[in-house]
Amino acid sequence: MRDEIFSPSELESHYDLAPSPALAAEMADIYAKMDRVVSPPDWAIHAPYVAAINKLKKERNAVILAHNYMTPDIYHGIADFVGDSLQLAIKATEVEADVIVQCGVHFMAETSKILNPSKTVLIPDMEAGCSLAESITAEGVEQMRAQYPGAPVVTYVNTTAEVKAASDICCTSSNAAQIVAAMESDTVIMTPDKYLAQNIAKQVPEKRIVWWDGACIVHERYTAKDIADYREWNPDTRIIAHPECPPDVVAEADFSGSTSGILDYVHREKPAKAMLVTECSMASNIADELPEVDFVGPCNMCPYMKKITLEKVLWSLHTMSGAVEVEAEVSEKARVAVQRMIDLSRELGL
Repeated sequence: MRDEIFSPSELESHYDLAPSPALAAEMADIYAKMDRVVSPPDWAIHAPYVAAINKLKKERNAVILAHNYMTPDIYHGIADFVGDSLQLAIKATEVEADVIVQCGVHFMAETSKILNPSKTVLIPDMEAGCSLAESITAEGVEQMRAQYPGAPVVTYVNTTAEVKAASDICCTSSNAAQIVAAMESDTVIMTPDKYLAQNIAKQVPEKRIVWWDGACIVHERYTAKDIADYREWNPDTRIIAHPECPPDVVAEADFSGSTSGILDYVHREKPAKAMLVTECSMASNIADELPEVDFVGPCNMCPYMKKITLEKVLWSLHTMSGAVEVEAEVSEKARVAVQRMIDLSRELGL
């Protein structure tokens, strides 16, 4: 089916989307999850969309999978399941609904489709890409194989279906070290994030890790000097970095971990002040759960993640637009790499 052109006026003709303080008050239980970071006037704007989406997803027998980088109105307001790339990939294998709406970027929607070829997988904005995923092609994987014959290819899930299909196994930042360590070869190819590979190399010194020259536009912007300067100005702040950051940034941090690892760390340690060296929405989404933590300092926003909005989610469900398709042969090969990751992660207790 040809996707219909996004039309806010079309939505307004079917749903009452005017800002509503009264509806906002009725939905106070949802708002309580985000009231530290979302103002009451903004919630009055969001509430009609949240109500419409939650009603429509039941009618469509749909579930919404939302990445931790989604804005609080999506993360707390409409998501059925939230998590990092690994958690969402695993959840995609467990959902029973007919429709999956992926609130994340395109490679995540592809992964859900790969794992659920018979289900309808929607992404609210087809333009929600990923600079890291775009940095490598299947041909690039073959170049690495030719350069390092016999070395297994461990590919980050932040890649296209074609790249996954050309790989041996996938990984996320939360399981990369364990998956690399489990490879039988002394040399392991990691694609496409050079910084993740370099940080994992320090954790798994028994392996020779070689990498593709790719990076995430969010995390590569941080510099070690920025972090050191901030620590000098704010010595009591706990600095927590994602492993997609450059190694010298990770070295300056008090803790480095995946998206889920960062969340676990902050919940466990509850530092008085914390700076999350990752995407902006992370701190916003856990702020109300941890009122004792003051989330401070700079962050970088992912322009691709922020293409997903309540309005676009409603449009996608209303019109069933944004269906993600993956060619059958590619899907089958990619599914092997993703499933190997999931199976090995479960085997290792991750």
